[in-house]
Amino acid sequence: MKQHSLLLICAASAMAWSACGNKSGQQQQQAPPATPVQTAPVQDTAAIYYDKYPATVVALNTVELRAQVSGFITGIFFQEGQVVEKGKPLYEIDRRKYEAAYNQAVANVASAKANLVKAQKDIDRYNKLAEQDAIARQVVDNAEAAFESQKAQVAVAEAAVRSAATDLDYAVIKAPFTGRIGISQVKLGAQVSPGTTLLNTISSEDPIAVQFVVNQTEISRFVAYEGRKGGAGDSTFQVQLPDGTMYTNNGRLYAIDRGVDNQTATINVKVEIPNPKDVLKDGMSVSMRVLNDLSGQRMVIPYKAVIEQMGEFFVFVAQDSIALQRKIHLGPKLRDRIVVTDGIQPGDLVITEGFQRLRDSSKITLGPPAGAAGAPAAAGAQRAKPASAEAGGKKPEGH
Repeated sequence: MKQHSLLLICAASAMAWSACGNKSGQQQQQAPPATPVQTAPVQDTAAIYYDKYPATVVALNTVELRAQVSGFITGIFFQEGQVVEKGKPLYEIDRRKYEAAYNQAVANVASAKANLVKAQKDIDRYNKLAEQDAIARQVVDNAEAAFESQKAQVAVAEAAVRSAATDLDYAVIKAPFTGRIGISQVKLGAQVSPGTTLLNTISSEDPIAVQFVVNQTEISRFVAYEGRKGGAGDSTFQVQLPDGTMYTNNGRLYAIDRGVDNQTATINVKVEIPNPKDVLKDGMSVSMRVLNDLSGQRMVIPYKAVIEQMGEFFVFVAQDSIALQRKIHLGPKLRDRIVVTDGIQPGDLVITEGFQRLRDSSKITLGPPAGAAGAPAAAGAQRAKPASAEAGGKKPEGH
């Protein structure tokens, strides 16, 4: 009996040992394998990026040409759409009556001067007679008054000459500055009225300006640009043309508007741009790229390594055979890369492929990820949306 009990105890111990062994084996079989991943180093590199503003090309100087005297158009001396030099005659209004008025005014001056000479001689004659008491003093006084009156008549006549000369000059409309003239609004023989009839418009084109609006919070930033001279070596202001290509010449700050629009909380800014080949046209819609002040040596990683979780951004950093999750803050996106302001260090290896199955402190191996394309994302994790640092209508753009 005692021996039978001993056999039962041994059998029970063997069964217990076998069960423990099987449980340990199952735990070893259930341990997850290391996840194959691919990595990329955090680069400390020059990150140059621009803020982008919708803008409009505007002429620095635009003048509407209007007649200042009435009459009929008798001459047009330019080709529409061409550059005209300052002082070039553009239109002529019938000059005949203005020439006649000028000639009459000149003749009136001559007559007034002749009367003035006669008045002067009368004074001289009467003064000699007065010395001999051969004439009444009143006659002398009248002669002196007539002389002063004739002096005034000469002044009036000379003023009439200047007025007639001005009208005659206005009969020929000349270019006020060198610029490109538009399509004529009147034809030969058309009757024009002073101040009301629009003849044409002329605009300067080299240099030209690009105008855009910025938020009032950025005023101090643009005020700091006022001392810069611009030129080829200054890339602060660049113009992107409507077809997406970059304009070859850079600009300089020309003016900041006098006040803020209290309805939109924005202010107008104007940048002067060289335009020697007339590529920029008045009224053209372009994009103004302004160098972001945060450009410089920055940490940059592939954009595909960034994960977004509930509005926060993370990456996995490979450390030996472990993946560590790090919270980061993003800067502007630079094409397929993105600036990281903190959370990682230069030289860290961020995981770019295979992180969909990872958790913090997961085991990893370097190599092509298995089934990364179809692997489910970690709970609450997704690819980050493009970083948007928009302010005052601008969009960050890499260079």
